[in-house]
Amino acid sequence: MPVTLETKQKIFESLKKVMRKFSPPLANKKLQAYSPTPTEGEADSSYELIGNIETTYGSKKEIVPGMYFASTMIRKDSVVFYFFPTYLNEKEFKSIAPLTYKCLKGKTCFHFKKEADVNEKELNDMIKLGIVAYKKQGWIK
Repeated sequence: MPVTLETKQKIFESLKKVMRKFSPPLANKKLQAYSPTPTEGEADSSYELIGNIETTYGSKKEIVPGMYFASTMIRKDSVVFYFFPTYLNEKEFKSIAPLTYKCLKGKTCFHFKKEADVNEKELNDMIKLGIVAYKKQGWIK
């Protein structure tokens, strides 16, 4: 059964609510809508957090305003949550968020199709641990 726009909006708002608690120390960066021409319900369909210290990134060592941390977006069939700190210590994140990691597809992308899949306590714990890891890397003050 396809995910309704209403369900996707509720999931998105839950994820965004958790993420907003951590800005600051993380900085909010507005993303472009997923599709070039936003469709119904996509007016506010993305939210991104980055570190708060300028850093170099990529093979060209370009200066970016902050290291990418996490984002959420409404997609056609689900709401996605990208969580970059998982690259730093996946086992530790899995141990504190076992229910959330059941929604992981790939290395950093979580796909949520039901409101019940969003575990705010685990997401809070993941972001807190991610902030600690980013501070160690020098990407957050």
